[in-house]
Amino acid sequence: MSQTIRPAAIRKSLTLQASPNKAFSVFTDGIGRWWPKTHHIGASPLVDAVIEPGVGGRWYGRHEDGGETPWGEVLAWEPPGRLVLAWRITKDWGYDPNLLTEIEVSFVAGADGQTHVAFEHRGLERFGDSEGAEAARISMDGGWGFILEGYRTAAEA
Repeated sequence: MSQTIRPAAIRKSLTLQASPNKAFSVFTDGIGRWWPKTHHIGASPLVDAVIEPGVGGRWYGRHEDGGETPWGEVLAWEPPGRLVLAWRITKDWGYDPNLLTEIEVSFVAGADGQTHVAFEHRGLERFGDSEGAEAARISMDGGWGFILEGYRTAAEA
């Protein structure tokens, strides 16, 4: 009998030299300033990333050819403390409106104007077969580390 592997959620934490209001705003309204242009789906190069405010807001990329590619949508919008996004990008880097993994980000005030940011990408078992899902988790774990360092730089600027 084979053992089923359930991929663990990806968890990251940051302590920023920024208020929760600024940290939330930079993560959401300012995502186009820090999201790496190399990390996108679609054939045309990425020029902007967008999170529309409020529950049901779209999360997508804008491209040089004028097109947009959906990434997901806003599931919870609780500024400046919490954000939950649907991530509907498959392990093979395509959009699937029927796939739902979730990204939750919380912003908690700390000492001396700092904010503690907790990031979690969960539901990765929904990528399907356990080997492919675990490979995607490993790849995304490194990717999220890189992406969140860009976020840190922008939030502390």
